Amino acid sequence: MILRRFSSASAKPFFVSTPIFYVNAAPHIGHLYSAVITDAIFRFENLLRPNPENLFTTGTDEHGTKIQQAAAQKSIPVEEYCKTVSGRYKSLFGEMGVNYTDFIRTSEKRHFSAVEKFWLELKKRDWIYTKNYSGWYCVSDETFLTESQLKEDGKGGKVSLESGHPTEWTEELNYMFKLGLFQQEVVRWAAKEDSVRPRKFQKILLDSLEDDLPDISVSRPSSRVHWAIPVPGDSSQTIYVWLDALVNYLTCSGYPEMMGKWPPDVQVIGKDILKFHGIYWPAFLIANDLEPPRSLFVHSHWTVDDQKMSKSRGNVVDPMERASVYTSEGLRYFLLREGVAHSDGNYSDVKIFRYLNAELADTLGNLLSRCCAKSLNPQQIWPAFDAEILEELLKIDATKKLIECLEALPEKCFSHYQEGSFHLVVDSVMTTLHSGNNFFETMRPWELKKGTEEQKKRLEAILCLTMEALRITAIILQPIIPKMMGSLLDKLSVDCEQRLWQNSQGFLWKCGSKGKTKLSDESSVLFRRLQSEKGKQVATQ
Repeated sequence: MILRRFSSASAKPFFVSTPIFYVNAAPHIGHLYSAVITDAIFRFENLLRPNPENLFTTGTDEHGTKIQQAAAQKSIPVEEYCKTVSGRYKSLFGEMGVNYTDFIRTSEKRHFSAVEKFWLELKKRDWIYTKNYSGWYCVSDETFLTESQLKEDGKGGKVSLESGHPTEWTEELNYMFKLGLFQQEVVRWAAKEDSVRPRKFQKILLDSLEDDLPDISVSRPSSRVHWAIPVPGDSSQTIYVWLDALVNYLTCSGYPEMMGKWPPDVQVIGKDILKFHGIYWPAFLIANDLEPPRSLFVHSHWTVDDQKMSKSRGNVVDPMERASVYTSEGLRYFLLREGVAHSDGNYSDVKIFRYLNAELADTLGNLLSRCCAKSLNPQQIWPAFDAEILEELLKIDATKKLIECLEALPEKCFSHYQEGSFHLVVDSVMTTLHSGNNFFETMRPWELKKGTEEQKKRLEAILCLTMEALRITAIILQPIIPKMMGSLLDKLSVDCEQRLWQNSQGFLWKCGSKGKTKLSDESSVLFRRLQSEKGKQVATQ
């Protein structure tokens, strides 16, 4: 038994990662969901503590049997196949505003060097040995399975109990990793508060760690899996795709020379790869005297109209195609608004259509349009605020409610962001914006535009307070829909340096300013209502 003590905190740049995505198929909304969760975490961190050294990594996993098979089915060289599919991920993330700082491909030379170094360290420390190994191997899941992880397929064979994918009996010489020696340390790491979130998945992981961990195969014969990184000093074997893939996070950190950003603060993963990131990964790291990630954020999957998403059903959602219908920001908003990490989300065109029209076009968009309407705001300004008028407005329940919402909103949303509860951030913001619309309706500013000087001051106060509500909510929603909120803040002429989280906490930012602020010439239309034509939702032009 080898127990080590790792630090719980250090002064270092923030490091967050997506899983790297397997290129055996094109990206779907599940892959995009991982990416936009990670992007929202990264953007929130940069609102709190902006640092140009902060690291957000993503990329593609390009080795293994499934990649060989996928390229063969397309009748193209495997290198070309990987480059094409990896490029689709890059294009998708660019379209969706996924603001990564490093995109890693496991076919890159820098990654080969990192994997070879990591392997040699494990070998030098005597954590790897050779053995004739036999067992049920699942090509789709790229892993050997124990009897407890299998079930009969009714045809004399066996399938994975978890994924349902077929397995084949395999006997071969492998390199083995002494996983069992690190079980207690992995349990200790996994049991730490917030090491795995949500807690549902921490419990699942700890339950799986109650059984003794067997040593695991970390290589494959080159004759069977040639599209992989060769074992250093033994060309007859290639490195197990999951050991290779997991090291990508080290590659991006600069391993082995530059480790100032290690360990990752948050690693976002899907629930189907919890075993690899929650057992194998910390064990590999501890074996090489490296600190495990500080936190795994595990999310669930997506169904489509309450059915499992699969090629056989023909219901795999292409995010680029859907973005052409709903816009990239609209799709991103829906995934973060509807998705809940601990439970599977349900993609529905009907639901996304309703959300985007009701919340982005109406609740948010209409409030901005009202403030910027030339009939109410002919000078196109953010008016100066009159403190005496505020005292009068505060006697009205709708004003009190709006101000109460605005004052409580930053702290409430801060907590939701910390928990990764993006849907609750949106709920809280929409509640505040509903109060803003109610305030506007109650004040009836359109009746004041041709009134006395006193009434015109009241109109300006209403516009000022409404714009303040928009400014605060826009700052808070930046991690969710960054392009749209950037446009809103541009429209309000909010300086870029005034868009940090701390700027959402100073109520009435314009209070006490001299003169009036000119609004920009940007359009006040943030999101155009979607139209329904012949049962298909399309965006208006």
